[in-house]
Amino acid sequence: MNRSLVAEALGTTLLLVAVVGSGIMGEQLSAGNVAVALLANAVATGAALVVLITVFGPLSGAHFNPAVTLYFALRRETPWHVAALYALVQVISAVVGVWMAHAMFGLPTIEVSKHLRDGPAQWMSEFIATFGLLLTIAGAIRFAHLSTPTLVGLYITGAYWFTASTSFANPAVTIARSLTDTFAGIAPSSAPGFIGAQIAAASAAAWLLPWLFHRPSALDQVEESPEQG
Repeated sequence: MNRSLVAEALGTTLLLVAVVGSGIMGEQLSAGNVAVALLANAVATGAALVVLITVFGPLSGAHFNPAVTLYFALRRETPWHVAALYALVQVISAVVGVWMAHAMFGLPTIEVSKHLRDGPAQWMSEFIATFGLLLTIAGAIRFAHLSTPTLVGLYITGAYWFTASTSFANPAVTIARSLTDTFAGIAPSSAPGFIGAQIAAASAAAWLLPWLFHRPSALDQVEESPEQG
């Protein structure tokens, strides 16, 4: 258990360093071109996810995300007491990751974001982003287990661009990003709507995806096979 929690802590911290740090660097180097800054942010985040999931997956499952942990808890694959510890570690570590990114770029440690991201379109975007992330994870586990890190990294890279919210898809990330007034920030007043949509998506995914990606038992396969002549 201790090793799993340390893996979740390190992975979540480094994920936020990547998210916030690449946002700061992208904004500094893009000369005001928001598309270039977003591209840098997306590629760096996706690449970091591939590495972090590959390295920490065997230790903790590499959730780095309370919505992912909730999904597995609702499916009874992660005990609830473990899920609670994971979520606590993820939130704390995400905030530490923001502070580390600020320190690297010489910014104040404590900031509060002023970037408003409100309204039904943003909330719908977060629902879609989070549901799609869980769909990717569940489908990869069912059909392409070894490709899970790459598929998750690619999905998040794409979702930065095809969602209006730029795909936070993670309550811990949302909380932590409310504490940075940089390119990646979200105002604290906007965070509850995002988190609510993310939790709703995890609940919907836990209901639908086990049926969609059902793994037939040996008995099911025998019953579904054509009769032999």
